[in-house]
Amino acid sequence: MTRLRRRTYGDAGQVFPIYIVVVAGLLFLAFAYFAVGQAAVNRNGAQTAADAAALAAAQETRDDLADLWKLDVLDPTRWQSIFDGNGGNNACWRADQLAALNDAGDVQCLPKGLLGYRVTVQANKSAGDSVIPETSTTKSHATATAVIDSLCTFEPPDPPSVPPSGEPSGEPSGEPSGEPPGEDDATLPTLTCEDGEEWELDPDDLTDLPGPEDLFAVHLAD
Repeated sequence: MTRLRRRTYGDAGQVFPIYIVVVAGLLFLAFAYFAVGQAAVNRNGAQTAADAAALAAAQETRDDLADLWKLDVLDPTRWQSIFDGNGGNNACWRADQLAALNDAGDVQCLPKGLLGYRVTVQANKSAGDSVIPETSTTKSHATATAVIDSLCTFEPPDPPSVPPSGEPSGEPSGEPSGEPPGEDDATLPTLTCEDGEEWELDPDDLTDLPGPEDLFAVHLAD
């Protein structure tokens, strides 16, 4: 006849500490994963702030260049220089603004050539208290680079002809023409922009000009 073995109080006492250790380990792992999640959220927030700051600075410079192009639209000899980024103002102040709006600071903004910005920011807050002590004091940093690309091309105007030495230029001596360089009776060069869109500009009617987004693209660089 088989006898059933009954668990004694001593057996239960041996299992209970093991149970406590296993549960404590699982709880620690759960809190550790939560801390990692907090850190990831903090890091993503810093990256969002850096992206927004870099894009804002680049867009501000893009708008400056577009405004400058409109001022010099009657002088096609200036167009390429503007499309290359000459004349744009340093817009790192916009990076500071956008970083602050995204709860980040300690902004380091550097122009990247004439048509780009590299921005590094620090999150204003840490990931918070957790079982990993470093998360309560460490603040995430992130870096982003935004660049400006010209979207339009054109055929540069022919340089003004220079008469041979000793021949009259056709201009009365001492009397300037009064016209800006590049302005004449002919139409301005045609701008061919993104997707083959063409802008035929009439110097006598400049009410419909391409906007900043037509002339330049702003995007994050890898």
